[in-house]
Amino acid sequence: MHDLAPYAAHPEETRGRQHFESPPQGRNHFQRDRDRIIHSTAFRRLEYKTQVFVNHEGDLFRTRLTHSLEVAQIGRAIARTLGLQEDLVEAISLAHDLGHTPFGHAGQDALNDCMRNHGGFEHNLQSLRVVDQLEQRYAEFNGLNLTFEVREGILKHCSVKNARTLGDVGQRFLDRTQPSLEAQVANLADEIAYNNHDVDDGLRSRLITLEQLKGVQIFSEHLDQVQKLYPGLNDRRLIHETIRRMINSLVMDLCAKSAELIADAKPASIADVRKMPPLIKFSAAVQQQQLELKQFLRMNLYRHYRVNRMSAKAQRTIRELFEAFMQDPGLLPEDFQLRTQSDLPRAVSDYIAGMTDRYAMKEYQRVFVISEREL
Repeated sequence: MHDLAPYAAHPEETRGRQHFESPPQGRNHFQRDRDRIIHSTAFRRLEYKTQVFVNHEGDLFRTRLTHSLEVAQIGRAIARTLGLQEDLVEAISLAHDLGHTPFGHAGQDALNDCMRNHGGFEHNLQSLRVVDQLEQRYAEFNGLNLTFEVREGILKHCSVKNARTLGDVGQRFLDRTQPSLEAQVANLADEIAYNNHDVDDGLRSRLITLEQLKGVQIFSEHLDQVQKLYPGLNDRRLIHETIRRMINSLVMDLCAKSAELIADAKPASIADVRKMPPLIKFSAAVQQQQLELKQFLRMNLYRHYRVNRMSAKAQRTIRELFEAFMQDPGLLPEDFQLRTQSDLPRAVSDYIAGMTDRYAMKEYQRVFVISEREL
């Protein structure tokens, strides 16, 4: 472990856990959290939850699991450069998508619509709910009993209404203060990972083309460099060389701009960081390039008619399952039936959000289709 900056999150100074536990032996608090996340059921399910493409559409497209690993790798590299706590960045990165629904953003939108009159659904809140309550592994408490610092990093966004119900971890949304620099790093590492890897998956699927991407500044600049260095390179290697240079340039820019902001602000502790504006940022020019890339992906990939068709099927699956379980809670597995006594809509939401893509499709068949084997 490199030397930590004074404004980093020091594990021995953690604000603690919801339930008291003796300090870990042979590892620090954030390493314990990372290990618990990796061994959780929700983390394993990420292998079969998708980013843009539904899981069965191809083995080479990214899942939430591969995405989370890529975020952790990028985040650790940034943390090391800035003297921040790598284990904390890694834990937040690995946990940030634990609450995501099946079928990516389409599933989240559908479940939020179903829950509109019952408190809504938001995957950041659901990720926190997973680690605080839904994981059932330990004898003495529900959830994973993670440190405050990991939990605040998981909760990237939160309404004031919801923040009031979350105790200490929601307080910063009421006070309008910032999370740790490690949480800020994990947030932007997520942005770097999904933008660039959606480009890769979009090209692999042939839903977007190299010709289209030549109109996007950050891509075209790096593509030109690669083509000059390696004339005649085949498309697969050309794309990989371009995207890895894009990621590297974004990481280097983020580190340089953030180091500049930190030097100007002179935080002496993590308490100072919380009172300051965000200190982990891209330069203005690179931020504009990132925005252009996001807009390109939104228009040309996420709204592509083939993605729209699958999204429509996914949303119909989520909505119809939700309605069926609400009308007849007896269709739910027994452990979820017990939860319906206190809050039926939330129990149904928890069950659906925990599904993988393929489990949701199989559950749809089980609930709505009579097979010959059942006759």
